[in-house]
Amino acid sequence: MKSKGVKIAILSGKGGTGKTLVSVNLASIAEKSVYIDCDVEEPNGHLFFKPEKALEEIISVKIPVINESLCNGCRKCVDFCKFNALAFIKNKPYVFEEVCHSCGGCMLLCPEKAIGEQEKPIGKVQRGFSGNVSVHTGIMKTGEASGIPIIKSLLNESILDEELPIFVDCPPGSACVVMESIKDADYCILVAEPTVFGVHNLNMVYDLVRLFNKPHGVVLNKCLDGENPAETFCTENSIPILGRIPFDNELGSLNSDAKIAARESNRFRALFASLLETVMKEVRHETTVNPQR
Repeated sequence: MKSKGVKIAILSGKGGTGKTLVSVNLASIAEKSVYIDCDVEEPNGHLFFKPEKALEEIISVKIPVINESLCNGCRKCVDFCKFNALAFIKNKPYVFEEVCHSCGGCMLLCPEKAIGEQEKPIGKVQRGFSGNVSVHTGIMKTGEASGIPIIKSLLNESILDEELPIFVDCPPGSACVVMESIKDADYCILVAEPTVFGVHNLNMVYDLVRLFNKPHGVVLNKCLDGENPAETFCTENSIPILGRIPFDNELGSLNSDAKIAARESNRFRALFASLLETVMKEVRHETTVNPQR
């Protein structure tokens, strides 16, 4: 199935909704594609793809390092930093690395040239191949405050300039890391569960994609017979429903065993092929978001 030159972000309001299920299966169904796991705190797409010939790159940020022998205690750097990453403690300068945003402003501002920079590793990016899919995974070191530099590295790679469909598996929720993951997306898929709580989570990411003015639609996961509050929410807000994934024992077993359903079952291959076709039709028709409420 050909679906070239689009960047599709897959979001959900919380973990466990089915975001990775949708992402890895859509990437597998495409004739040739790129899968990017931006959920850098807990990436799991690579467990499904099991990429071969994986290469690894350490991602670092620059943080200030202060030469105390040159520092005259003027505190201009402390007053300048809006993130409170610098302080004077017992008349000595101190850097809180965890909250530093690596802007470099303190180094430029210091009248005594007492501030330099050093590299601090915050995680890594792994790249490999799984059949027709180029797999890119970001992994943040435990204890780091932000994975945004890793996500920027993932989304700025040269392979993204190729004429391939790109599936971005976003972090759950609607925080800054999610915003970074969707800012250049051509289309957003919102994955939702059929519960009242699922509607709450759906509403979070729905507000986010509308804020970014992104074309979007919803995939209803774990569907059962009877009332579906998430479907009602979509109907009331005129949100396109791209597809429905049933609550299915076979699908659950495949997913829990880290197997890609579209590669294991003709039934699920047909389901996700139909979903990808629907998504590409929405993209080609330049679906627009609903007006602000």
